[in-house]
Amino acid sequence: MAAVRPRRAGPAGRTTTRTGDGAVPVARPPAPAGAVRLLERAATELSLAAASTDPAERFVTAHLAALRAGAAVVAARQLVGGRRRGPVNVWESLLALAPELEDWARFFGAAADRRAAVDSGRGPAVEAAEADAHLARAEAFTGRVSALLDVSVWIGGLPLAAS
Repeated sequence: MAAVRPRRAGPAGRTTTRTGDGAVPVARPPAPAGAVRLLERAATELSLAAASTDPAERFVTAHLAALRAGAAVVAARQLVGGRRRGPVNVWESLLALAPELEDWARFFGAAADRRAAVDSGRGPAVEAAEADAHLARAEAFTGRVSALLDVSVWIGGLPLAAS
């Protein structure tokens, strides 16, 4: 079962950062509830993908998990009170809002057409190795997002490591 847990903060709800002289308290606001819910969904989808014996289903579900994780970053970083201008592509939004995730955004953005084709039954079949590799990348990306947002993601009782 997947779970998302806020990381434990130091005294007065602060996390600590090391400098040359020692630990310095740094105020860090918690991730918005919407972002945490999206990470919960991503963790659940990663669990479902890992349990699937069908490579196409594993590929699609892993991609959707990464999409939810990316959406969590967008939810956490989008401007408060900003106006939406129609549908937003998560991967393009990440390029603007989280430049440190550029490689991930470009990878999953490039894989979006493949995911759509597989999901609709078009295109070449997904081989097990391709599905496994996509799942591993989705897990690594979700781990990176959880570290970025300071929210722990647990799958099957184990923490998902950031990469």
